Amino acid sequence: MINSNALKRDDIIDKIEKLEDDIQDAKPRAEEAKSILSDLESRLQELNEDLVIQNEQLTNKSAIFNQENILYHQQQNKISSLQQEIEYKQAAYDSSKQRIEKNLEDAKKTEEEISILLERADVSDDELVEFYKEKEAIEQGVNEVEKEYYGARAFIDELEKEARDLRRLRDNCDALLLEIQTKLNDNKLSLSSIKERLSVEFNIDIDELLSQDSNVEASEEELKQKVVQIKNALDKMGPINPMAMEAYQEIQERHKFISEQKDDLTKAKDSLLQTINEIDSVAKDTFMEAYDKIRDNFVRVFRSLFSEEDSCDLKLEHPDNPLESSIDIIAKPKGKRPLTINQLSGGEKTLTAISLLFAIYLIKPAPFCIFDEVDAPLDDANIDKFNNIIRKFSQESQFIIVTHNKRTMSSTDIIYGITMVEQGVSRLVPVDLRSLA
Repeated sequence: MINSNALKRDDIIDKIEKLEDDIQDAKPRAEEAKSILSDLESRLQELNEDLVIQNEQLTNKSAIFNQENILYHQQQNKISSLQQEIEYKQAAYDSSKQRIEKNLEDAKKTEEEISILLERADVSDDELVEFYKEKEAIEQGVNEVEKEYYGARAFIDELEKEARDLRRLRDNCDALLLEIQTKLNDNKLSLSSIKERLSVEFNIDIDELLSQDSNVEASEEELKQKVVQIKNALDKMGPINPMAMEAYQEIQERHKFISEQKDDLTKAKDSLLQTINEIDSVAKDTFMEAYDKIRDNFVRVFRSLFSEEDSCDLKLEHPDNPLESSIDIIAKPKGKRPLTINQLSGGEKTLTAISLLFAIYLIKPAPFCIFDEVDAPLDDANIDKFNNIIRKFSQESQFIIVTHNKRTMSSTDIIYGITMVEQGVSRLVPVDLRSLA
């Protein structure tokens, strides 16, 4: 082991010497690499400083570029707005030009009519005298007719007075007849109660007594038997109740009152049911008439807003009971088969709603209508259709439209704008486009 360790020690010493030689050889290279590393570090620091400077310059140039880009887009927006304003002004100019031409034509026609009227106004004095004579004859005939009318009116008043007297007399007779009928019913009721009491308490049938011949002479035995029967019947009757008549009258009055109340309720019920049936019948007829008109108008207005090939309809879920039935709105533009109206686009829904509104409007046109931004979901093509139908119906009604669309504004007669001159102070600025014509 000692020898082995000694050999290992020699080997280690040799390796150490070899490593020292390698270190001596590597020292110049290490120093050279160290100097190169220091040069590289200094170069890297310079590059970092240069990079910082370049980044600052890039940041400044990016900010300048962003500002220039913002200015460019602002100028581009101004150019677009100016182009739109030019188009709007050009459209207004064309419209004003057409109005001027139309007004000139109307003025020319008016001058021609005035000249014709002036020519017709040259009537001779003889014709005027004849006209005055005809006027006097007509007035005389009117006066005679008025005299005949007032005479007939006085005769009619007399007849109406006689009719009122006769009606009053008839009412009095009806009241007397009703009173007599009431007394007769009371007498019948009293007779019936007496008959029932005789039958129950005395076992006496009043019909048999009345049917018997009062002139028939009975024997003594028969009379005795009859007296015995009457005595037995009197014994069965027991003591007399002195309050029976008063109780009977009270019950009779109560029965009469309840019967009258029952009759009044029955008549009121029949009258109410009849009135309800008449109201339902009239309401049903009126509703169906209005529904048919709205349905036809809806189809016509819908096709004017879309096209003739499009289909629409209104359907009652329960045609047998139209007053309680809901209404389905069916709208199928060309190329679409929606199951419900919710499957249509926003613009199509808006046009469908406008069609239904105008279908209802056509039944009884209102003096003016107000629309609040109904054209917001519409594109340019549908905006033109909307403006055309507004212009068509504006011949019968006035339309007030709240809008931000320039096409709608250009098609109106008067524009009212709201501006804030000072903080919290609003001012109305009207623009009459008709004056530009």
